[in-house]
Amino acid sequence: MARPEPLFRFAELTLRPVIALWFNWRFEGREHIPGEGPLLVACNHISYLDPLAHGYMLVKSGRRPRFLAKNELYGNPIMRTLLHRTRQIPVERGSGSHAPVEAAAQALKDGDSVLVYPEGTVTTNADFTPMRGKTGIARLTLTSEVPVLPIAVWGSQHVWQREGARGLTFGRPIWVRAGPPLDFSQFEEQRDDPQTLRKVTDTVMDELTRLVNDLRARYPKRWQ
Repeated sequence: MARPEPLFRFAELTLRPVIALWFNWRFEGREHIPGEGPLLVACNHISYLDPLAHGYMLVKSGRRPRFLAKNELYGNPIMRTLLHRTRQIPVERGSGSHAPVEAAAQALKDGDSVLVYPEGTVTTNADFTPMRGKTGIARLTLTSEVPVLPIAVWGSQHVWQREGARGLTFGRPIWVRAGPPLDFSQFEEQRDDPQTLRKVTDTVMDELTRLVNDLRARYPKRWQ
């Protein structure tokens, strides 16, 4: 793993205590997160708080997360500086460019942790289940030859939605669960086949949906 960037280390030291105390975190499946080596994570997306939740789980497991971040975030000078300094990977949505996949594949080759939101945006499903995923996650796992680790979050949808932050209640439960890694090595020779890419992507999204449904079924009713 690369040496922690000073800005990332500063953020970890200053923000982590606040984050840890404000919400009631629950992390499950941390045994599936390797301590070192390339790590490709597929995440569900129910809130603008999700990168914090998914990233926090990795940081607690000793990993430094690198996200595929939508290009619009780089329009703000301060945000652009933060994203560059913490080595996030820009994605121009709708461009059809493979550059983000290539950059993410290089990050994995370097032994980094790369987090992807296959849906590309916060889900619009009324029940907050995952939407149909984009095939970039399939291209990435087949190109890099790294399994996909699915990580789902539940509870963050009550905190920060499109209309803004609204549920910053102290002690609100936010649960994050990692499932077993998904190995798609049998499809590596078919990495350019559209049907294979769709099949791999759908398998990832099905597993994320399973994890989401499990978390939702056990989540405290008083916080729903």
